[in-house]
Amino acid sequence: MQFRRRFRRAHRSSGAVRVLLAFLASLLVVVSACSTGGLSTSTTTVTDTVGQTDASAPSSGGSSSSSSSSTVAAPVAAVTASPAFGSSDLSPVDPITVSVAQGTITDFTLTNPAGEPVDGTLAADGTSWTVGEPLGFGKTYTATGSATGTDGKVVPISGSFTTVTPQTEVRTTVAPADGAVVGVAAPITVSFGQEPVDRALIQRNVTLTTTPAVEGSWGWLESNDGRMTLTFRPEEYWPENTQVHVDVKVYGLEFGPGAYGASDLTSDFTIGRNQVVKADVNSHQMVVEQDGVPVASYPASYGRGVVVENGVEKVDPNLITRSGVHVVNEFFETKLMSNPRYGYENLPEKWAVRISNNGEFIHANPNSVGAQGSSNVTHGCINLSTENAEAYYKSALWGDPVEITGTEIQLSPADGDIWVWGVSWAEWQTLSAL
Repeated sequence: MQFRRRFRRAHRSSGAVRVLLAFLASLLVVVSACSTGGLSTSTTTVTDTVGQTDASAPSSGGSSSSSSSSTVAAPVAAVTASPAFGSSDLSPVDPITVSVAQGTITDFTLTNPAGEPVDGTLAADGTSWTVGEPLGFGKTYTATGSATGTDGKVVPISGSFTTVTPQTEVRTTVAPADGAVVGVAAPITVSFGQEPVDRALIQRNVTLTTTPAVEGSWGWLESNDGRMTLTFRPEEYWPENTQVHVDVKVYGLEFGPGAYGASDLTSDFTIGRNQVVKADVNSHQMVVEQDGVPVASYPASYGRGVVVENGVEKVDPNLITRSGVHVVNEFFETKLMSNPRYGYENLPEKWAVRISNNGEFIHANPNSVGAQGSSNVTHGCINLSTENAEAYYKSALWGDPVEITGTEIQLSPADGDIWVWGVSWAEWQTLSAL
């Protein structure tokens, strides 16, 4: 009897469960009927991008899922290069920078075709690397490395740059040369194998420093071969013993289509003692001064200025010694001189010092000694005795000034390319490209 009662209780309990389940099922039907999209769980996919800090809005038609999920976020570090990776025909002196946004450079190397690393500088904050040396012409450089984003994820750095192959490599020369000792009127000339299309670009990359400081300016002059030469002169004569440093940084600079500077160049030289020649054609004397004090005076004969044709004396400008500041620029113990128009060729003259490119020299002429100190009989040169010409020759320096006065024709560009002192300081400054 006891067993039967327990069984009945259990039976009644099972029935109650069935009633409860039926009730819940009916309730589910009611809820479903009230829903327009069915009972669902919306899933939001969030993808991080460079510079993005907030999750994107959920899709309006989220997929059905029993639990929430998300995709793997992309690394936030973004690597860029300037110029862009893959760039070609670059000048070997173009600046190259590799940068990282929202991260730092972990390691980086730029290698040349031989596999050797190129010098460069990593910024203190680690966000950029800049090339630190000129590259070579016609070469491909490979960049490799990695960067770590602010999210801790590592991204690779990979790319390359290719430099231009010039059609012409433009050579440069500087005068005075390295180690020279020159006179106080010495111009500084930077000559190029090809005239630059952009003179200002080239001039900006030629610098001059002096000790002590000296006021001066660059100017572009046409040389004897027709090309423009960059020339420097001080406002006044150089102070004696000035130290001069010229730095020409034109390697890789474009002179014109397909033409690039072949190399950089420097010159360090010294301005010597202050020696100036004072030559008054009407005095028939040539006076040598050092530091403003006469140290020698030589009887001289200057250009006669006239020619006799058919018994008639006529003025001939070609025989007039030019007035103005000439500059000593060449030396010959013996110089063969020719001027067929006036009846001589390959005439040897001793102790010849060139003072302009129009044919004017200071030199020995024993044949005119009788006129030296009293009359002008030359073709335009300054004639001295052999003894005096040798003494002057041995005292002179390249760049010494020779100040000639007393004639009606001034030294000009027509007389060659060393006429830098033939214009005023104000006019000289207008010859600069800057």
